[in-house]
Amino acid sequence: QVQLMESGGGWVQPGGSLTLSCVGSGFIFSNYDMGWYRQAPGKECELVADITAGGSNTNYAAFAKGRFTVSRDNAFDRTYLQMNNLNPEDTAVYYCNAVLASVYDYWGQGTQVTVSS
Repeated sequence: QVQLMESGGGWVQPGGSLTLSCVGSGFIFSNYDMGWYRQAPGKECELVADITAGGSNTNYAAFAKGRFTVSRDNAFDRTYLQMNNLNPEDTAVYYCNAVLASVYDYWGQGTQVTVSS
């Protein structure tokens, strides 16, 4: 059974940091490109960052560049999203995504990130 499980969300004050983690199971994690997406209330789901299967290439949304870092550890079937200098506009549910050749596409349940004072 394929499963992606996010963790690490929570409440943080503006300017703070959080690190999200996603662990995969039931599939060959190291074969999949991994992505982080988010959806804020009333808004569409948007890409935050992604990383290729081997970890050599990353891609960031404009709002994430310079503040967020995506990484992965294939030995532990995990991907991470380090988020710094958070602001209220970053409040959203963050989702982990695994994709292979645009055919296999898996999603986690999401983790809530709330940025407020």
